Amino acid sequence: QVQLVESGGGLVQAGDSLRLSCAASTRTLSNYVMGWFRQAPGKEREFVSAISRSGYTTMYADSVKGRFTIFRDNAKNTVSLEMNSLKSEDTADYYCASRPSSSPLISRAPSMYDTWGQGTQVTVSS
Repeated sequence: QVQLVESGGGLVQAGDSLRLSCAASTRTLSNYVMGWFRQAPGKEREFVSAISRSGYTTMYADSVKGRFTIFRDNAKNTVSLEMNSLKSEDTADYYCASRPSSSPLISRAPSMYDTWGQGTQVTVSS
């Protein structure tokens, strides 16, 4: 069974940075469109960022544009999310997800992703 494993979450202060990473032991992530989503307590899961299989195309939610960067490290078989200038409203559980291998387009919709990690918690104190 394919597993996506997130790491890098933690407790930071507003203005700090964190890097989240998503790894897979049984899947070559460069063959899949990958996305990051987050879910705050009492809220629905929302799109954060996505990256194409080549890594050349990326997409961001307006709320994180200019502060977050998604990128691939194919040598490590990871997809990471560099988060800068963190705000209290970034507090959430963060999940990485992959689209089916047959789907080449990046998407903001959680329903378009079929494999999900367990999540990593990010808490930003103000």
